[in-house]
Amino acid sequence: MPAHANPTIRSTAMDLAPALSMGPLSLPIEGRGENLTYRVTAPAEGDSLPVILFSHGNGQSLYTYGPLVNYWASNGFVVINPTHLDSRMIALAADDPRRPQLWRHREQDILALLDNLDAIEEAAPFIKGRTDRDRIAVAGHSWGAQTASMFLGATHPDPDDGATVSLRDARVKAGVLFAVPGTGGDNLSEFAAQNFPFMHPDFSGLETPTLVVAGDNDSGAMTVRGPDWWREAYDLSPGAKALFEVKGGEHSLGGIPNYEARETTDEDPARVTAVQQLSTGFLLSTLSGSGDAWAEAVKSVDGAAASQGTIEQK
Repeated sequence: MPAHANPTIRSTAMDLAPALSMGPLSLPIEGRGENLTYRVTAPAEGDSLPVILFSHGNGQSLYTYGPLVNYWASNGFVVINPTHLDSRMIALAADDPRRPQLWRHREQDILALLDNLDAIEEAAPFIKGRTDRDRIAVAGHSWGAQTASMFLGATHPDPDDGATVSLRDARVKAGVLFAVPGTGGDNLSEFAAQNFPFMHPDFSGLETPTLVVAGDNDSGAMTVRGPDWWREAYDLSPGAKALFEVKGGEHSLGGIPNYEARETTDEDPARVTAVQQLSTGFLLSTLSGSGDAWAEAVKSVDGAAASQGTIEQK
């Protein structure tokens, strides 16, 4: 795909382009205790491909989020998704000294991927020379969305000393935040306050173009408020240019964490299709500088026989 091309979104299973995937791959990170493992998925053909770094939700791994990863790759993206230390695959002991710093390790994982794209291309030779480093996006779900938001300009206090943690990175040109936690303080549940003491985000500096996706029936255990808490990244940040509020969507947004996953309480293939199309359209348009793919995706979702949600834009 030529640099800054804006192709038509491939939307149906029969239309999706072949993609290749390689993993687990390994990247050493000093002070992490073990290497970072990750997976690379990319279209079988094409050059000058934009890159998505994807941060998984609590407990997930490089093997999850196939409904997003595979779809994005089939639409022309190189997707790199790591396994963070909170993954059930790693199964840290309850008294592991890294547990209080899991938020920090997550953020450093994404930074390490950004800093080591040359090494990643060497480790996954089927993408070597095929990526466009000027078109990098971050995305994530739930805790992963919080992690990704840091590279878009959000901040949060360091629970150790109260200092502001800021990781905004000019290399990141766009983002998609799925079920991203809202503001902290009295909004947090007792569970969240005890287990996620860093979860007090400030979205005022999130200026990188971002799509926020939230379920209007998401009543997760993180907040004492209702589903409107999950849209705050859109309401409170200048860079969040669009919000897709998923009709009937719960925390898994119809099933984005995996295919037929037990933890998906609102499984709905049509819902997932809408999320796939809108996230792809937003990223293609934002990274190419043309609004065609986003307009196409909005038209597709708005024109569905049974609307999957509402779209707001700034």
